[in-house]
Amino acid sequence: MSDLDAIQIWRGDITTLGVDAIVNAANSSLLGGGGVDGAIHRAAGPQLVEECRLLGGCKTGQAKITGGYDLPARHVIHTVGPVWHGGTQGEPELLADCYRSSLNIARERGLRSIAFPAISTGIFGYPADAAAQIALRTIAEELHRTPDAFESIVLVCFDERAEDALRAALADLQAGNAR
Repeated sequence: MSDLDAIQIWRGDITTLGVDAIVNAANSSLLGGGGVDGAIHRAAGPQLVEECRLLGGCKTGQAKITGGYDLPARHVIHTVGPVWHGGTQGEPELLADCYRSSLNIARERGLRSIAFPAISTGIFGYPADAAAQIALRTIAEELHRTPDAFESIVLVCFDERAEDALRAALADLQAGNAR
């Protein structure tokens, strides 16, 4: 069994997944916003924003955990991805930090299944292909480092473009050609 066997790619609504934790591609306030962030906040109910108010925000590349409230997921891990500025302002490392920080929180809490959206690829403008390569490479590194920590890591795609980018990145990684 390879480290990559825990990874699944799924197109659909992340708020419907009954995993230990879903990851929210949040803004730094953690108080809700557009895209997946708004969808998660709406689905979780008002208790989520109440708990998020107590967290004091979150810096880019870091992550914080809350309850899942009305979601099927038991927890929400909020991470703030970088805004794309052409890749010259540390965006690749900050994006990798989002995945690493989220997985570290999940591992520390003993959470075995986690679902990620395509962090920073919406209104933050990160190119889907580059973001997918970083996501898969970072997750693979973490799985290799702690191979028994996770049963399932689901990469959730909202549309065909994101799904194609993730499938291509996973194929590259499996072939040993990760960029």
